[in-house]
Amino acid sequence: MGWSDSHLHRFEKDGKLWGVPELDESKELIDESKTQLAMVLQSDGDSIVYRYDFGDDWRHKILLEKILPAEDLPNRPVCLAGARRCPPEDVGGTGGYQEFLKIILDPSHKEYKRYVQWAGGHFHDEFDTKAVNQALAKIQWPVKHRR
Repeated sequence: MGWSDSHLHRFEKDGKLWGVPELDESKELIDESKTQLAMVLQSDGDSIVYRYDFGDDWRHKILLEKILPAEDLPNRPVCLAGARRCPPEDVGGTGGYQEFLKIILDPSHKEYKRYVQWAGGHFHDEFDTKAVNQALAKIQWPVKHRR
C-alpha cells in the first residue's frame, strides 16, 4: 500500500512551495524539514495541497479539520477517512488510473492478467482506514527524509 517516495513532491499553499531543496531546484522552494506544520495550517479549515510525481501530477488536498487540546493529542498522525485506494506508482496520473481501474476490475478484459501482474496482485479500489492507520503507527515520528 502507498507510494515509495521515489518521485519529487511539494506542498503548496497561498503561492508558497515547500519541499526538499537538495532534490528540487525551484528557487522559491522552502525547505520542508525546517517548517513546522502548525505554522502553515493554523486554524480549523486551513488546507494545503500535496503534489507528488510531477509527471503523473497527483494532487491531494490536506485539510486541518480540528485542533485538539494538548492533552488529547495522539503522538502520531491519524487518518480519519479517505476515498479510494492509493494508485500504483507510475500508473499515469488520474487518466492512467481510470484506465487501470477499468482493466483491473474486469477479469474478462484481455489485458487483465498483465495488469494484475504489473500491480503485484489483485487490486480493490477501496479505502482502508484501518490499514492506513496501521501503516502510520509503524512510522517513526517525526519523519526524516532520505537525503
